Amino acid sequence: MKYLFATTILICCIFSHAQQIIVLGTAQDGGFPHIGCQNECLKAHKNPKMARYVTSLALVDPVTRQWWMFEASPDLDKQLQYFRDLTDGQYPYLPSGIFVTHAHIGHYTGLMFLGKEALGAKDVKVYALPKMIEFLKSDGPWSQLVSYENVSPIVMIEDQPLPITNTITVEAFTVPHRDEYSETAGFKISTLNKGYIFIPDIDKWYKWDRKIVDMVKDVTIDHAFIDATFFKDGELPNRPMSEMPHPFVEETMLLFDSEPASVKSKIKFIHLNHTNPLLFDKKAQNEVKGKGYDLAEQGEKY
Repeated sequence: MKYLFATTILICCIFSHAQQIIVLGTAQDGGFPHIGCQNECLKAHKNPKMARYVTSLALVDPVTRQWWMFEASPDLDKQLQYFRDLTDGQYPYLPSGIFVTHAHIGHYTGLMFLGKEALGAKDVKVYALPKMIEFLKSDGPWSQLVSYENVSPIVMIEDQPLPITNTITVEAFTVPHRDEYSETAGFKISTLNKGYIFIPDIDKWYKWDRKIVDMVKDVTIDHAFIDATFFKDGELPNRPMSEMPHPFVEETMLLFDSEPASVKSKIKFIHLNHTNPLLFDKKAQNEVKGKGYDLAEQGEKY
């Protein structure tokens, strides 16, 4: 009996000290409810439980008592408090660093809250690929964050794992997307026991020189948070979808159609536009889950 008790204590300790990902937001850059939206967004205005923050993840290490944020979304101020609430205030208010994929509004503009006019933070590390870092350094008002030392930009080298603790590495890789001001990155996060892929924004899978199926099938990957901006073609009735060539969820599912359930279940669709029925339609959600895939849920821990 004493051995069973000791084993139970050991298992509890292991899980209580497990590194994990916490989902801080799942919506596309404009959030949900979305500006100008007069359909399902109206319901979300009246029912705050339907609302979703803009896509962001937290990486948590209970051993070192550190955490890192992926994407500085325009909801960053709320997400900092949200993280604090989800973790019972056991971690510092600010993360040990923020990893940014690219220079579109849903992914970096939250850095403004670290500036002189708001928090007045000191030397918050911001990790990104070279063009993104150069954009922050040279373009106002972001350059002011650098000159006032609110943030400390750190250049990542493509395809080179960056150790952030003795047991955690983050690797940046480029993906095809609208790169007006910077390149666009995806991240591979490797912890002591788990591996994660984070690709919130990408153009059609066939435009990439890598195979997303092979990446997800990799035995070192446990969860893949990937672009689900739009569910299917025709979702935007007044705009040609070719102007926003994200891979439709239907296309991604078709790509993985012949893969076993163990591979499909790794996929956590994220970065949902306000028109995407996966945000609010139970039938669409059940359809995707019924095919073996999963949806990233705000507040969920992996």
